[in-house]
Amino acid sequence: MATTRIKAGIVGCGGIANGKHLPSAEKTKLVEFIAFCDIVEDRASEAAKKYGVENAEVTTDYNELLKNKDIEVVYVCTPNRSHSEISVAALKAGKHVMCEKPMAINSAEAKKMVEAAKESGKLLTIGYQCRYRPENLHARHIAERGDLGDMYYARAKALRRRAVPTWGVFLNEKEQGGGPLIDIGTHALDLTLWTLGNYKPKYAVGSVYHKLNDQTQSGNAWGDWDPKDFTVEDSAFGFVVMENGATVTIESSWALNDRNCKEATLTISGTKAGMDFEGGLHINGVADGRQYTTKIDMAGGGVAFYEGSGNASPEVAEQIVFLNAVRGKGELIVTPEQAYIVTLILEGIYESAKTGKPYFF
Repeated sequence: MATTRIKAGIVGCGGIANGKHLPSAEKTKLVEFIAFCDIVEDRASEAAKKYGVENAEVTTDYNELLKNKDIEVVYVCTPNRSHSEISVAALKAGKHVMCEKPMAINSAEAKKMVEAAKESGKLLTIGYQCRYRPENLHARHIAERGDLGDMYYARAKALRRRAVPTWGVFLNEKEQGGGPLIDIGTHALDLTLWTLGNYKPKYAVGSVYHKLNDQTQSGNAWGDWDPKDFTVEDSAFGFVVMENGATVTIESSWALNDRNCKEATLTISGTKAGMDFEGGLHINGVADGRQYTTKIDMAGGGVAFYEGSGNASPEVAEQIVFLNAVRGKGELIVTPEQAYIVTLILEGIYESAKTGKPYFF
């Protein structure tokens, strides 16, 4: 039996919309886009031609889009500064919301989103698609089952050697709120907290660097950046102590003289075993007085973590979970309450770096 498609609108028709949300949502066959909004009208028009229904609405004002009573779901794919404003307005207008990561530019704005979702009774999720990688879903399953024991130390890593995004507003601190920490560090931190199942931070200490911003002939993957535009950090590092005594370290960079760079990955140490993603998902421990390391074979079938998963890519799986939750089939994997804590910790690291003191939550 054919399923009636969910009617959606999208605010922000730039890179993340065209590179991730629109093509991934289209592949699910669960949604149809009937309205497109961007401050640059041509961008909205082009997206509507490629991904919209016939005669899809095109506007430069998201408030006009939200007046459309047929829209059930709104995708927010704008720069970080406007995530909260648009998401809150959409929730208050009675729409479910998928907001691209990070949740918001600071914890106060993120809290407004959590409260709006509760008050409206509508669903709100954040675009942390890395959770839907098969190895990350399996790692969470292993940790939740208790195989690692008491998990007391974790490293969240999002390091690029020379891969500074030079397009859009990525280098603009006012619009983005920060650089690699809030951009890719947020993925690694989200994955780590989710795998640990620990969302109770006590305090954070942070260091933020602007060491390579002024360099030219940078060897950057996407071409040289303009030093005068590079107003965010090039790297940032955090040390977080949780209420139960567990420690989480966070490493993030867009530009760092380090050959051992990994993005959106983690390591966890527990009393029974540890896990890492060095060349695949590994579990290490001691059995019968001998150290062992086991590599998990992800090639075969595994636990069905959500309905309709199949062999979907993480980006498509993210859409399936969200849209099924909107249809009343299953629950969200990324909740606004979890994403709020990620934003809170990122803010704590930035604040500690500014003051030179620990930031207590």
